[in-house]
Amino acid sequence: MEMKTYCTLTKEQASLYAAVLEDIEEAMEGAEEGIQRKGIILSALSRLKQVCNHPAQFLKDNSAIPGRSGKLARLTEMLDVVLANGEKALVFTQFAEMGKMLKEHLQASFGCEVLFLHGGVPKKQRDRMLERFQEGKEYLPIFVLSLKAGGTGLTLQRPTTFFTLTVGGTRLLKISHGQGIPYRPDKER
Repeated sequence: MEMKTYCTLTKEQASLYAAVLEDIEEAMEGAEEGIQRKGIILSALSRLKQVCNHPAQFLKDNSAIPGRSGKLARLTEMLDVVLANGEKALVFTQFAEMGKMLKEHLQASFGCEVLFLHGGVPKKQRDRMLERFQEGKEYLPIFVLSLKAGGTGLTLQRPTTFFTLTVGGTRLLKISHGQGIPYRPDKER
């Protein structure tokens, strides 16, 4: 089952979003047709995704995490239900810096270790993380993965729920699978 959840921006997020749009308008006025305009638009899309994820990701200021992102608040609520049911979850994000923030926030929120796999994790450490998550000997209910690292052909049979945080805008995508169904982010279902 796939569920798209639309999350409300906080006042801070809405203010930053409006500021980015103003910056885009100004940049587009002085831009020449073609590649320069395309570059402005691609950069703007990335910045808008960051604002929608969390202001601290956009601002890159290591500021407080709780209470500032509608998407993060909703993800935390949904994960609370998943964990209350004794299930495991994967959380995918496009941005490694957001993954680091998620790991810290979710560990603080749920009082358990949260694994985080990103492109900079050495193969030996990556393999150990996957093994720990799969074997189930430890309480490791949440695994955060950057899309780049998670899209390398992982086969994980323990998680039952998958969240994609950086779908775009204010959407949060939740995909639930039956117990023990392998999930391969590099393969379409």
